[in-house]
Amino acid sequence: MSTTPLAEKIRTLRKAKGFTLDKLAELADSSKSYIWELENKNPPRPSADKIAKIAAALGVTADYLLDTKASVPVEEATDTAFYRKYQTMKPTTKERIRRMVELWGEDE
Repeated sequence: MSTTPLAEKIRTLRKAKGFTLDKLAELADSSKSYIWELENKNPPRPSADKIAKIAAALGVTADYLLDTKASVPVEEATDTAFYRKYQTMKPTTKERIRRMVELWGEDE
């Protein structure tokens, strides 16, 4: 059975995070059977809301999951998801994160 790029990405990321089908379904506000279908069948295109929730649970962007052409490394997709979340944070939270990063850099 051949799977889609979406299926491969979801399965690979889920396993890399150590999530069971049940755990990913719980985190993505979905059902275990729906996640299994996405990983093992070629269902009609899932809703943007479902993909966004699955992507968030896996720490990547929906664009990354849906992109069938680009071969973006998972690390880059994770960074993009973080930056999008960072952009919506309060200025005080952003400042704390910047200070933490500066402190980590002092050890090098």
